[in-house]
Amino acid sequence: MLRTPTISVALIALCATVAGCTTADPTVYAGLASAPQLQPNPDDKGGRVPYRYKGNVDWRQYNKIIVDPVTVYNGPDNQFVKIADEDKSVLAGYMQEQFTQKLRARFAVVSNPGPGTLRLHLTLTGAKDTTPVLGPFSHLDVGGNAINAVQAVRGREGTMAGSVNYAVEIYDAPSNRLLSAYVAKQYPNAMNAGATFSRLKGSKIGIEKGADALLEQL
Repeated sequence: MLRTPTISVALIALCATVAGCTTADPTVYAGLASAPQLQPNPDDKGGRVPYRYKGNVDWRQYNKIIVDPVTVYNGPDNQFVKIADEDKSVLAGYMQEQFTQKLRARFAVVSNPGPGTLRLHLTLTGAKDTTPVLGPFSHLDVGGNAINAVQAVRGREGTMAGSVNYAVEIYDAPSNRLLSAYVAKQYPNAMNAGATFSRLKGSKIGIEKGADALLEQL
């Protein structure tokens, strides 16, 4: 019978560098319409938003928004980690719902372009679900919990937990002029043990945090 200390040692060895427990930071996905405009983001300190494009725009002149259907990115540089197509659809639907819901606090969500209207295009570019068994265990085990505590202080993702990568492109709806774009990665706090007990929970929490971050920006 495999003893808990043996599992703990194996977990610590596996996650010592955290490379095997986390996903890569988002990249400039070649298939994005905004890819030529995206540049390294000097304000990004934690790898959450490493590439961004900022136009000269006064967001206060906009009070309406069109939210395009979320696109699931199929380019060869996608960052899906063993995510089934049906789960990609689930996450895309959840992203559509969360971003639309959160943005209603600031904008009237409309269907047609007009004065004072933005158009938001979201692309789901990658995701990683929680690793079965080891995900919850890494938060209950003393060694794994210590690693996650360090990750939480650094603002980085926890061991064996889920995450989501996506792209945001914001246009002036009447002219179709790109106003802002960025690629991002979101994930639960590394000490959020509850996010590891459901396979897609970590990715969904990442989507919720991404919607909050966009609302704050606008």
